[in-house]
Amino acid sequence: MSIDPTLIIYIAIFAGIVLLVEGVYLLIFGRSISLNSRLNRRMEKLEKSENRAEVIETLRKEISRHQGTAGIPFYSLLAEKAVKGKIAFSPIALIGLMGVLGLVAFMVLSVMTEAALVLRAGLSGAMGVGAIWFWVSSKAKKRVDLLESQLPDAIDLIVRGLRVGHPFVQALSAAAREIPDPLGTELGLIADEAAYGRDMGEALMAFAQRLDMQDLRFLAVAVTIQQQSGGNLADILDGLSKVVRARFKLFRKVRAITAEAKWSGMFLSAFPIGAMIMISLIKPDYYDDVKETALFIPMALVVFALLGINVMYMRKMVNIKV
Repeated sequence: MSIDPTLIIYIAIFAGIVLLVEGVYLLIFGRSISLNSRLNRRMEKLEKSENRAEVIETLRKEISRHQGTAGIPFYSLLAEKAVKGKIAFSPIALIGLMGVLGLVAFMVLSVMTEAALVLRAGLSGAMGVGAIWFWVSSKAKKRVDLLESQLPDAIDLIVRGLRVGHPFVQALSAAAREIPDPLGTELGLIADEAAYGRDMGEALMAFAQRLDMQDLRFLAVAVTIQQQSGGNLADILDGLSKVVRARFKLFRKVRAITAEAKWSGMFLSAFPIGAMIMISLIKPDYYDDVKETALFIPMALVVFALLGINVMYMRKMVNIKV
């Protein structure tokens, strides 16, 4: 039993397509999508333009680019992740990319493999859609993780502004100038909208719902309650900042404690496959005596099913919610 190199070709093609998407994204949008610049995009745009209303409108269009796409078949499933990742490609561009990547995959498969036409067409379509899905999901996770890590520092800056006597909108605006992207631009846009008359609690809650972040919901609720019933908002937000930091600290502790179990699970899950590959490479005829028997295929399917169940249970055992 020898390893079919076609599987390796499929994996290599899929990885190449994902890298191609990232390369095209960076080539087209470049620095405008950078998340590590000290000066956030909102501040850069305000420095270049005297018209704050135009800057607000531009940023709002960027945020709402992937909202309201429920009518587009299939894409509505991807829209939530695209919103979280703030993908600069438009919905039509992403759908077009799926088609282009599927065509590229079909051409590469036609050159490098001898698979049937139907199989190549199906695989190329799955690769085009899967590459975009995987890429958008990774972008969304990276951005949300960065937002969560920036939030405690932003709340601390707001608390300092409140304690020296600034109103909440001004304290939020000052924090937005200090915090880099992605949170800096988001908070600055909320402050600008509030300055133009939008309810602050409503703007914060919309932001929290768009990103599905529980800590942002707490912030929005705290601001809304303070607006309606009064109270010391600085102390409330200071407590919220401590809770968020403590939760992150606990999460990191849990991740460290479960690291050994995770790696053990990964090893136990990958070992049978690795052993099969090594046996096939070292002794290709190892399975010749049994692979023609009637039970070989059913038992192989049972083994892979048990392996899949093992992976799911291992993940469930170490996936501790904080």
